[in-house]
Amino acid sequence: MKTSKNSKKSSRRQSGILMPISSIPSKYGIGGFSKEAYAFVDFLEAAGQKLWQILPLGPTSYGDSPYQSFSTFAGNPYYIDLEGLIGAGYLTEKECGAVDCGSDPSYVDYEKIWLTRFKLLRKAYERAKKAGLPQEQGYLDFIRDNESWLPDYALYMAVKSHFKYVSWVEWDEDIRLRKPAALKKYRQELADEIGFYQFQQYFFAAQWKALKAYANEKGIRIVGDIPIYVAFDSADTWANPELFQLDEDNVPLGVAGCPPDVFCATGQLWGNPLYRWEYHRQTGYAWWISRIAYCFRLYDVVRIDHFRGFESYWFVPYGDDTAQYGHWVKGPGYDLFRALKEALGDMDVIAEDLGFLTKEVIALVKKTGYPGMKILQFAFGDDADNAYLPHNYTQNSIVYTGTHDNETILGWYNGTDAGTRRSVKRYLNIRGNREIPWHFIRAAFASVADTAVIPMQDYLELDNAARINTPSTLGGNWEWRMLPDAATPELAGRIRELVETYGRG
Repeated sequence: MKTSKNSKKSSRRQSGILMPISSIPSKYGIGGFSKEAYAFVDFLEAAGQKLWQILPLGPTSYGDSPYQSFSTFAGNPYYIDLEGLIGAGYLTEKECGAVDCGSDPSYVDYEKIWLTRFKLLRKAYERAKKAGLPQEQGYLDFIRDNESWLPDYALYMAVKSHFKYVSWVEWDEDIRLRKPAALKKYRQELADEIGFYQFQQYFFAAQWKALKAYANEKGIRIVGDIPIYVAFDSADTWANPELFQLDEDNVPLGVAGCPPDVFCATGQLWGNPLYRWEYHRQTGYAWWISRIAYCFRLYDVVRIDHFRGFESYWFVPYGDDTAQYGHWVKGPGYDLFRALKEALGDMDVIAEDLGFLTKEVIALVKKTGYPGMKILQFAFGDDADNAYLPHNYTQNSIVYTGTHDNETILGWYNGTDAGTRRSVKRYLNIRGNREIPWHFIRAAFASVADTAVIPMQDYLELDNAARINTPSTLGGNWEWRMLPDAATPELAGRIRELVETYGRG
């Protein structure tokens, strides 16, 4: 597929809100594609916004991070609107209401969701089977249209369930190595379980397509995130080991991470398998073309996480406890993006160009023409040449007060040192300590950057209790939910006033 030309958008000022699907209010424990999501789209429209940035939509695994997903193609079944299944006759209100999926509207209790959601979905699946859904043409068309990934994903999840959800490297050798006889055996024995996972993806896709269409009709485009890497414990790695740096037993030779820096003396050890880039080059980057093309079926704009890894990536020997003894290895560079452009045309891509940036990384981002990111939290306490200060921006950039990996602005400001706080007050002309986030928001809107994206927590003036994620930590992340009445008409009006003042309509 081809997307519209960037040249038509490069001079258009716009703004958007960063708000994960999981953070949308709902009465079933976690945000999803429910009526509350449609109400949030209405809020975006009332606020004059043109973009809604969400986090990855994939099914989450251990740690609940959408950046460590069981599949780069599949959708998170937690987001399926249960009321949609009630409307289809596959569940009842009484059944859904009787489930304990967490009582705190500001918090996602993933343990309760895990223990209850699939039981409801299985009830819905059994009734859908009896109603003949798997034989309906629309369902069959969905299976056919996604045959490049769905059969492997559904089999992978079915086998994972069979082996009590351990990582696929702990499965029996025959199925771990995908021997033909084993694949045939498990497809037959687990046919119903495979059907259950296909059913989940069918409803996820149908409901997301409807929500996205609603947003697009309101003039709001969806910005979707994709990690550069896939998870090791994923259908992607298990089904396509040739794409990754694995040995003959499909054990990684090295894994992904980041080198030591001022924030972490031992670096960040992510554990994702690294790509076998020479193989990708020999195939004309077919898998990457398929992956990005699929992303543009889900989203209007794609933000690629850890973009610097395409120039050089940090190779950590498999089995190391930290990332400090890794080394840099050259990535595919512009060759990949040349292939993507030839196959897909001009694409609306945001390059997450944060972290350790060399002149080579900067040159790669510039050559692609993709806008990079500017983070206001990184701007202060240095000097006037800091690239993250608004007066140093270029038009072709996206300015954020912070990302999902940052503190909220209020939390950051309250916790930073006195010198940095003085720098902030001087630059933003802050007098007093009221409405601190709005000073940052106004600076982002006033900047020359074509696009300003603000996390919803900063509009709500929330502290770090509303932080989405703290990198390199496990537990307590991805849990924040917006309270049901937080997105008020008054707030929408105040945001729209900024849009009109700074020409971001």
